[in-house]
Amino acid sequence: MDVIMIPGFWLRGESWNAIVPAIEAAGHRTHPVTPPGLDAVDDDRSDIGLADHVAAVVALIDRLGKPVVLVGHSGGGAVAHSVVDARPDAVARVIYVDSLPLGAGVAINEELPVVDGEIPLPDWSFFGDEDLVDMDDEIRAEFRAKAVPTPARVATDPQVLRDSRRYDVPITVIACEFSVDVIRELIESGDPFVAELARVRDATFVHLPTGHWPQFTKPAELSSTIVEALTQVDG
Repeated sequence: MDVIMIPGFWLRGESWNAIVPAIEAAGHRTHPVTPPGLDAVDDDRSDIGLADHVAAVVALIDRLGKPVVLVGHSGGGAVAHSVVDARPDAVARVIYVDSLPLGAGVAINEELPVVDGEIPLPDWSFFGDEDLVDMDDEIRAEFRAKAVPTPARVATDPQVLRDSRRYDVPITVIACEFSVDVIRELIESGDPFVAELARVRDATFVHLPTGHWPQFTKPAELSSTIVEALTQVDG
């Protein structure tokens, strides 16, 4: 199976390096994505929006010409959801890594501090304690050294969705910061935060207790969880 791996904010395709070997050892082909505008710190990313990140992944699917699995971390999960909306017949499963499907008209995160049309990685004090579980000083330093600013419009553009067939594509949600029970309680209460998730017809939930960046804090556990999710893909 071809596995397209979409990173979250500030991250390039290389952020999946610790995860890729286990997926490939299980017989799959990985395609880590570096989103438009994140090739280098000094790139001009002022005109790049959420649609550009979606279009880059859609173009990769079209080039591959075969069914794929999408893996999206954090804001990359919103990109993955828009991609499955654009190509529902070409996606066999979506795996959300500490992320959820983002509904139409909603922005990924309008609270992140924008500087000159881009969003640098904020100071760690910006994040909640639950984000930073297992993020020791070494991991934080390595992350910050490699972080590339995210185009501001990727965070603030509204999600565009058109095809209800996206709800037919099976998904796996790997919950890190919050337990599966919390997510299910939100669904049962009709919380708007999970309204899009609640409409997906086949959803599997797995709890991987750590902070918001499990590819850094729990790479072995995340690898095995993704490989297990891939065993559920037909064909």
